[in-house]
Amino acid sequence: MSVLAVHGAVAQTLSVSGTVTDSGGVPVIGAVVVVAGSSSNAAVTDIDGKYSLSGVPANAMLEASCMGYDNVQKPAAAVVDFVLKESTEFLQEAVVTGMTRTDKRLFTGATDQLSAVDVNISGIGDVSRSLEGKSAGVSVQNVSGTFGAAPKIRVRGATSIFGDSKPLWVVDGVIMEDVVEVDATSLSSGDATTLISSAIAGLNADDIESFQILKDGSATSIYGARAMAGVIVVTTKKGAPGKAQVRYSGEYTVRLIPTYSEYNIMNSQEQMSVYKEMFNKGWLNYSDVVYASSSGVYGKMSQLINTYDERTGKFMVENTEAGRNAYLRQAEYRNTDWFKVLFRNSLQHNHSVSLSSGTEKGSYYASLGALVDPGWTLQSKVNRYTGMFNASQKIFQDYVTLNIIGNASYRQQRAPGALSSRVNALYGTVNREFDINPFSYALNTSRTLDPDEFYTRNYAPFNIVHELDNNYMDLDVIDTKFQGEIKIRPIKALEISALGSVRYQLSSTEHNIREGSNQAEAYRANGSMMITNANPYLYDNPDLPAVDPYPVLEKGGIMIKNAYSALSLDGRLSANYNDIFAGKHIVTAYAAMEINSLDRHSTSFTAWGLQYDSGEIPFYTLDLFKSQLEDNTYYYSVSNTRERNVAFATTASYSYDYRYTVNGTFRYEGSNRLGRSRSARWLPTWNVSGKWAVDQEDFFDSLKPALSSMSFRASYSLTADRGPAWVNNSTVLIYSTNPWRGDTDIMESAFYIDSVENSELTYEKKHEFNFGLDLGLAQDRVLLSMDAYTRNNFDLIGQVVTSGMGGVVNKYGNVASMKSSGVELSLTTRNFDRKDFKWTTNFIFSKMKNEVTDLKTTLRTIDYLTGTGYSMEGYPRGAMFSLQFNGLSDEGIPTFINENGEVTSTNINFQGTGDSRFLKYEGSIDPTITGSFGNVFKYKNFTLNVFMTYSFGNVVRLNPVFSNRYSDLTAMPREFSDRFINPGDENLTDIPVIASARQNSDINNLYVAYSAYNYSTARVAKGDFIRLKEISLSYDLPKKAVEAIKLSSLSFKLQATNLALLYSDKRLQGQDPEFFNTGGVAVPMPKQFTLTCRIGF
Repeated sequence: MSVLAVHGAVAQTLSVSGTVTDSGGVPVIGAVVVVAGSSSNAAVTDIDGKYSLSGVPANAMLEASCMGYDNVQKPAAAVVDFVLKESTEFLQEAVVTGMTRTDKRLFTGATDQLSAVDVNISGIGDVSRSLEGKSAGVSVQNVSGTFGAAPKIRVRGATSIFGDSKPLWVVDGVIMEDVVEVDATSLSSGDATTLISSAIAGLNADDIESFQILKDGSATSIYGARAMAGVIVVTTKKGAPGKAQVRYSGEYTVRLIPTYSEYNIMNSQEQMSVYKEMFNKGWLNYSDVVYASSSGVYGKMSQLINTYDERTGKFMVENTEAGRNAYLRQAEYRNTDWFKVLFRNSLQHNHSVSLSSGTEKGSYYASLGALVDPGWTLQSKVNRYTGMFNASQKIFQDYVTLNIIGNASYRQQRAPGALSSRVNALYGTVNREFDINPFSYALNTSRTLDPDEFYTRNYAPFNIVHELDNNYMDLDVIDTKFQGEIKIRPIKALEISALGSVRYQLSSTEHNIREGSNQAEAYRANGSMMITNANPYLYDNPDLPAVDPYPVLEKGGIMIKNAYSALSLDGRLSANYNDIFAGKHIVTAYAAMEINSLDRHSTSFTAWGLQYDSGEIPFYTLDLFKSQLEDNTYYYSVSNTRERNVAFATTASYSYDYRYTVNGTFRYEGSNRLGRSRSARWLPTWNVSGKWAVDQEDFFDSLKPALSSMSFRASYSLTADRGPAWVNNSTVLIYSTNPWRGDTDIMESAFYIDSVENSELTYEKKHEFNFGLDLGLAQDRVLLSMDAYTRNNFDLIGQVVTSGMGGVVNKYGNVASMKSSGVELSLTTRNFDRKDFKWTTNFIFSKMKNEVTDLKTTLRTIDYLTGTGYSMEGYPRGAMFSLQFNGLSDEGIPTFINENGEVTSTNINFQGTGDSRFLKYEGSIDPTITGSFGNVFKYKNFTLNVFMTYSFGNVVRLNPVFSNRYSDLTAMPREFSDRFINPGDENLTDIPVIASARQNSDINNLYVAYSAYNYSTARVAKGDFIRLKEISLSYDLPKKAVEAIKLSSLSFKLQATNLALLYSDKRLQGQDPEFFNTGGVAVPMPKQFTLTCRIGF
């Protein structure tokens, strides 16, 4: 009987073994498998994710757990395998660098991993904008809100003086190259190329699993000379073992129309009082406005005075005081709301459908997406279509894994017609011809105008709605990427992989300027001799000096077409070794060889005389080509660039019991963009780092539960960058040209040297030291991460002025240096954690500063003054300088201190390149303090998210609205109410007088005074702000209710985005501190409301 009892007891216990993997089938190292309810019977998985337990009760439950994953329970059996899903509550255990996947306990660098679910802002098409305020040290400035325009992203500030300092984007292990290089300065230009400046505008947010932001040299060193400005790694979704899942996501967004109450623009009555003053000062009289280049109500009145109405037998406006006043009175009370005319509350909707499934042998994920945006303004709409598949399969008894990923997107976009802006150094202005940007127009155009009437601009009839209908750009953007990776595991600790990728991008921009547009009609405007002699768009034939200027665009319009394409080929062969010895010695090693090829091709073509309304047949004259030959301009161009890169990299780490970890990385690479010499073209980069997990020490138990986790990190590294794309004088630059010989009959081709060879042109480099602390308090209810760093950037590319030997005075080389430092802090607290109610707070703070320590570049005065900022030795990279405003003269004219120390109004040389110390340093254009503050409240199935971002430490230039002469098209800010009017007002105000016609006649170059005022100390404000970025309320239907309607999940979310600026400098008067109102295609980020519906089947 006793023998039977013994056999019964033995039969009630089991020996259990199995594996623990993640949703992608990757073994989870260091996971704990424990008998539920027991603290002693537990096992830790090895390098293959395997574990074994003995003495397990037959009716017991086993629980597998690992930091960063949701716990999973299963009943005991002889073999129990666990598949852990990555937790949405905590950061994942693995750090994904794009090349490697590292246990976070072994990672020694500064990094943040962000779940796409937590980061994504509904209703925002470009996911890169969602990173704002989500990671310490990462600054995201929305300098333009137009779709396709990339935000200005900085990881720990600028790393180059003339380079773009943009982080490297890596998607599923493949570097994402831009189809066209757009530097950080150009992002805020409003030029058409900004619409294709985002590397990931073709990615559907619903296809993204996570973002990994690599900040310091230890984290980025595996990318060597591509990673000086940081790396953002995007991991897309993949299938998981289990039941097939079909998911739908729909986002429906309405954007609010701006209102004049947000800005300090004069209403029509206030504006008419200013026009009356201008009239009294000799402006807006009949002789000035009837043939003026640009005119509004006064110009229209003068035209109507001369227009006879045969139906009434009278002139359209009687030329009497009563008749004129009656017409002007209508304008005075018109108060046109241009925002309502040019903006609309259209419904933007974004749809995504995905299908995923898998087994232990393989998985797949596929999706289709469509974003339809009818446009926030007239002539701005976007249709984007995306597709993706991700398939993975284990073959040959799990020794080989094959992964294939494909992404494709197609975008159709329309935008208002825009030409590139140009700096006029003579007049001290930044000009954009024929600008019809709706936002800029609404702010800068008089509210006295009738939106249904045609006025005059560029000597031709102009109506903004008509112009937008006849002057627009169509963009077609195709982006496809296919990649395959095969992984072979010959032994359990070694994995060999080969990855190949091909990506093709094609962008075509077609600027259609139809024959009825103001821009086309300006080339034909010759209604009178005065207009004929003044119109700069007419052709003055040098061979016919006795003939008046005449049109060369006799019929039709203009089509300007630009096409950009890029073919990227990437290949990488790598080996990854991971093993644990004696249960405590963890060794990892990685080695790779990588080759990259990038071929860019661009073409441009201008079709003059295209008759849109006559079968789109061209009509051009010989004089058209003759004028272009005389201007030495080309009606088409072709450009090709080819980049080749080769790299060899290795990294290795050793950890003792996850307690003490050391890591080293070495990379050696070469690029054909650099000089011919071996030392210049080839560069070794490296990193050494370590980590001490204090919480693994025996003495740490005595500190619990007050302290639950603690670790210190330190790293020192050398990383680099290839420098600005436009600096390519590693070999002599010889260009072809067609020199002008004084006659179109004498034509020949020639070559000229643009830059002599700099065979020593090499990489820009950066030494960085980083020290970090990760701390958990009260059983990780409070999580704190802090980093402090110092950087020394050297061999930066700059321009020097030489004696001119070789025929070139200004030469580029590695002549500059810069230093920077900063601190970062991330704090997460679980304030309440109950079954039905949870409250989590996130606070992010970062502060940085930099200084250019060596730079001998000589710039023009105007370059230092423009709002995009320039660099000078002893100041931050991207500093803003101003002319020193010295008050108003007794006539109300602004005065300044010039380079000679003199007080003057007009003796300022914007083109001067001499001593710039007379300029006043205002501050950095990039913020020095950034961060966010967010709270998430969860009550049962409801989730409320309140998220704010803040930015401090930078300055912005106020809009340049002052001029020595104004037209009656102009809208003026209410600041003009405080303008100089009477002698003595110079002691009361800084707003200059509206200069009279006599003052313009008596004071030479008076335009200089007003241009200088726009770039003076009087026109600078702080860029500090606190923004209510997001408020959202979501509801997840209970499981029983969902199952009752045969669904697996159903949720709704209502979100408000960019609701308000809670704080900003009062001097901005409604001007968004992040947005540069440069016209073109740029518009600010709108206030918007989004309803999101997510359904799982």
